[in-house]
Amino acid sequence: MNNRKFKFLSILFTLAVMLLAACSGNNNSAEPETGTKADEETKDAGVVNLYTSRHYETDDALFEQFTEETGIKVNVVKGEEDELMERLTREGEATEADVFYTADAGRLHWAKEKGLLQSIESETLEANVPENYRDIDNEWFGLTKRARVIVYAKDRVTPEDLSTYEALTEEQWKGKVLIRSSENIYNQSLVASFISLNGADAAKEWAQGIVNNMARDPEGGDRDQAKAIAAGEGDVAVMNTYYFGQMLNSEDAEEVKVAEQLGVFFPNQETNGTHVNVSGAGVTKHAKNKENAIKFLEFLSSEEAQGQFSEANYEYPVNPNVEPSELLASWGDFKAQDLNMSELGKYNADALKLMNEVEWK
Repeated sequence: MNNRKFKFLSILFTLAVMLLAACSGNNNSAEPETGTKADEETKDAGVVNLYTSRHYETDDALFEQFTEETGIKVNVVKGEEDELMERLTREGEATEADVFYTADAGRLHWAKEKGLLQSIESETLEANVPENYRDIDNEWFGLTKRARVIVYAKDRVTPEDLSTYEALTEEQWKGKVLIRSSENIYNQSLVASFISLNGADAAKEWAQGIVNNMARDPEGGDRDQAKAIAAGEGDVAVMNTYYFGQMLNSEDAEEVKVAEQLGVFFPNQETNGTHVNVSGAGVTKHAKNKENAIKFLEFLSSEEAQGQFSEANYEYPVNPNVEPSELLASWGDFKAQDLNMSELGKYNADALKLMNEVEWK
């Protein structure tokens, strides 16, 4: 009897172990199934590797937003424009860079001329970026606009005193004009636009007139020209609108104080318009993640991203469906030069040559 009981209990124990094992086996087989599904849902959508000379918090926030929306991680390498182009040239086919992003159409044109970019097809980009703000071969696309305007001391100059860039060369502005050096790409592009619109002779005559009327030898950046007006060194300066917007909203109380003393004037409204330039980007020639790179540019040209550029960094949107921010709108609508941004790169060397000829330091 004890024997039978022992056998019976042994059989029950064996069956129980087998049953537990079966249940455990079923659970184990379910786990990979669930894990595989989760993996598929959260699968890394890849990366886009960015070389950029821009250094704005607005950009960083947009890169994070792009990753949140697409799952594509943005790996960012920041540096000076020339340094990044040299790096791209040196790396050649081995480069990890998928996108080159920088300020000024002149620099973008240089990147194209150096063979660092490639032509891409994107209906989204072509819809979001007007033809004159992108390369004629679609190797780069403008993503933000900035106007190069005249700022003036509100206590010494009135808007009625101002009219055109050309008028700044007249006798009344002798010793009163502040502007950056000829090494500055923004000024080179400004002169290049004059060459495109008016011819080299007229552009050289203008450059000579500006040199004759300078309040001091060129020094510093755009903000420094504004500060020099406030300090009484000159009455008018040529600077980019986004710098002025940044000064008005600066955490530095002194910068705000300076900007509040100045007015913004859009020149040449009765002639060929105010000079406008772009920040823009292109897909690198040897991009390993071309599809992600195109998605990235499409995102930056979208209405949402364009609105953030305008609100947070005081740059004009290139997307025609996006209105400028409240601050930019408060300065009024303006007529811009009617030329393709590629012209700024095309005439850059000529612009620099004539600026050197008139001894624009």
